[in-house]
Amino acid sequence: MTARSLDDASESKTPPSGHRKAAFAAWIGSALEYYDFFIYGSAAALVFPKVFFNPDDPATATLISMATFGVAYAARPIGAVFLGHFGDRIGRRKIMVFTLFLMGLSTFLIGCLPTYGQVGTLAPVLLVVLRFLQGLSAAGEQSSASSLTLEHAPENQRGYFTSFTLNGTQFGLIISTLIFVPIASLPEKQLLTWGWRVPFLLSALVTLTAYLIRRTLQEAPAFEQISEHAEVAKLPVVELLRDHWADMLRVASAALIAAVSTIGGVWVLSYSTGAVGLDRTTMLWVSVFANLVALIAIPLWAKLSDRIGRKPVFLIGSVGSAVMIFVYLGAVTSKSYPLIFLAGAATMGLVYSAANGIWPSLYAEMFNTRVRLSGMAISTQVGFAITGFAVTYAAELSGSDGKNWVAVGILTASMCAVSSIAVLTARETYNVPTAELGMKPGTRQDRAAERESAAA
Repeated sequence: MTARSLDDASESKTPPSGHRKAAFAAWIGSALEYYDFFIYGSAAALVFPKVFFNPDDPATATLISMATFGVAYAARPIGAVFLGHFGDRIGRRKIMVFTLFLMGLSTFLIGCLPTYGQVGTLAPVLLVVLRFLQGLSAAGEQSSASSLTLEHAPENQRGYFTSFTLNGTQFGLIISTLIFVPIASLPEKQLLTWGWRVPFLLSALVTLTAYLIRRTLQEAPAFEQISEHAEVAKLPVVELLRDHWADMLRVASAALIAAVSTIGGVWVLSYSTGAVGLDRTTMLWVSVFANLVALIAIPLWAKLSDRIGRKPVFLIGSVGSAVMIFVYLGAVTSKSYPLIFLAGAATMGLVYSAANGIWPSLYAEMFNTRVRLSGMAISTQVGFAITGFAVTYAAELSGSDGKNWVAVGILTASMCAVSSIAVLTARETYNVPTAELGMKPGTRQDRAAERESAAA
């Protein structure tokens, strides 16, 4: 990218209404798309072992069901390469619309699937295929929404505006859980026959709502600038591997922080209602309460990162989560509901939100406009693919009786430690101009001197 086009990009302005519209489109789209993604997690923990797998071996059925949850994470690196390439070639907005329809269709079809009792092993095969498609969609959603929002945002508020992508994701989790609360309260027969299908079939309405919001969204000014100057990367992946491999490795490692979410949101639900024997509806309400706290905490952490930097805020979340996961799992094991609600809100709602709300801006700011979507998508999805199977690792580590929660806590804390080390090695970017993001420090200094010379 030339110095002139970078200057043009830095000088382009998005009106305040554009900042807000981009953030809202990212928020509502992520909320509605991740509603689809998260209802699978609740169903995999509570219903699918009895519906799609051999009921004669409940322990194995639960283990395999947890593995199908991770299938979407295995699909995400593949989707990231494909969707990232086209997102950096044709624009962020088109990818946001495509991922919306792919997620909606695959989720709706899950609700239409026959059960193991009806078609045998064909049922789990079809389930895995559709879960794979969900993963392909999710690979492009957060990265395209984060890239577009960051490129619309004011220079000194990129963290705040970009955090709406993850705030929307948390809201999607709340919606999915709230819908599953009455479903989980149904008598066993109704739950396993038609009840579990309702949240998946509702995705048709969810998809239509999100599309009506996103269809009028404008493309990011920064992308339009490089597109007008014919400076769009022809092969973003090649450029990434050549010039940004270190940041890709750094982001992939940092993305392991997502293990806190998959362990705390999916494995804990299975552990608490199975090995511990807690009420499943109450545990769903714990998730709702924690995520309501997160809705407030995420933008506040993001605002703080715009003042003191991305790295210190992220590290508060990653190091704090490594400690708090033991508090949360210990509270669940104690069977004290007040303690569980408090520990869940403190861990998943407050502390984890420091990292969760910051990573969209932290990761996106490591790459320039030419390769931002690809770099963010591919790197994060490699890390997420590992954490997606964290629930399967946890099921194995917890033992045959499923009660070894300390081992699960160590697994989660270890992933948080890797994430923390990766971020410690990163450059601080909160005060770097948008047009200069992803450039080497020496290049930024050369450009600063060039501007001063031009002004003289």
